[in-house]
Amino acid sequence: MKRVIVLGGDGFCGWPTALHLSARGWDVTIVDNLSRRNIDNELEVQSLTPIRTMGERIRAWKDVSGHDIGFVNLTVGKEFDRLVALIRDLRPDSIVHFAEQRAAPYSMKSARHKLYTVDNNLNATNHLLAAIVESGLDVHLAHLGTMGVYGYGTAGLRIPEGYLKVTVDTDNGPAEQEILFPPNPGSIYHMTKTQDALLFQFYARNDKLRITDLHQGIVWGAQTAETRQDERLINRFDYDGDYGTVLNRFLMQAAVGYPLTVHGSGGQTRAFIHIQDTVRCVELALENPPKRGERVRILNQMTESRRVRDLAGIVSRLTGAEVHHVPNPRQEADENELVVANDGFRELGLKPITLAEGLMQDVTENARRYADRVDLSRIPCVSAWNPDRAQALEHEQARPYVEPQSALSA
Repeated sequence: MKRVIVLGGDGFCGWPTALHLSARGWDVTIVDNLSRRNIDNELEVQSLTPIRTMGERIRAWKDVSGHDIGFVNLTVGKEFDRLVALIRDLRPDSIVHFAEQRAAPYSMKSARHKLYTVDNNLNATNHLLAAIVESGLDVHLAHLGTMGVYGYGTAGLRIPEGYLKVTVDTDNGPAEQEILFPPNPGSIYHMTKTQDALLFQFYARNDKLRITDLHQGIVWGAQTAETRQDERLINRFDYDGDYGTVLNRFLMQAAVGYPLTVHGSGGQTRAFIHIQDTVRCVELALENPPKRGERVRILNQMTESRRVRDLAGIVSRLTGAEVHHVPNPRQEADENELVVANDGFRELGLKPITLAEGLMQDVTENARRYADRVDLSRIPCVSAWNPDRAQALEHEQARPYVEPQSALSA
């Protein structure tokens, strides 16, 4: 039986990944310090879906599947010696790294949030890489990165999987090289992911670590085949302005009668992936690791690209929800094109889930089921990227908001 450690296994992507791998015969241990739950307390907002304690979750999985999942409460990036000892003790074939603060808006809330995100994310990654080296074991690391490392402008080409072929002028004439695709992070969170990529390049070259970096699109949906099996296994569903992802937010807003909040023109094009494909892609990455001494394998973990206003239009037609354009808190282009290569996972056998009305309806119905848990005041995005964006948000907030008559009545 193959053994895997899932760092950050209590989170939105980590929990369903742990269950998915366990269901497929992996011996799974979750490592998490439950920091995401503490952020809920800080923000005074709860998951739309009721999340059980880690102990209850693991017991429920045992009841449903007969499989055990281990759990270790450990802060990756702070407890280096414990991490090394754990790796040596468990001797995992693979480690999946989700142990990073994952929200761009949260990373931009204040100077303190910027400091926390950099400290947490970069130390977690560096500690993990150094711990694998220190353990003396040949462990494959799969890291959940983001499409945001490429930036959200119009690249003018089909964005490749991590590496870009370029021609440079030299004293001996033109020469072809392959470089990392030039990063263009749009937030502190995205910046930490670009730094992760450099750490991976160094450790792969210097220490011959086997590393796969998964540049993931925006996740939509909340449930997988495993989390649907028992309500105690339900995955978290974030809808607030800091942690809620755009399509899930639209579907939740429609479910409770709140206008769909489109930032700016809505011309931002983003890459998307369903949560079921997220866990499947991680499994495929673990089953197909690079060989020792090979360069970092970079895979674009996305299934399709959509423009935000087009998504709002789809949800509006599906549900009858109103669409409201509001000031954009982010410092980004109002319009961009995004064409992305995802040949790697297709060649590994991924049959992608695309945006389908049935699946979107499933999310909406789930949101409607837990509508009594919604705090409408937490829906707006209030984390501004800079003072100019903050001023635009303040102007918008000064306008009175009239709650729709249908709110929470669905």
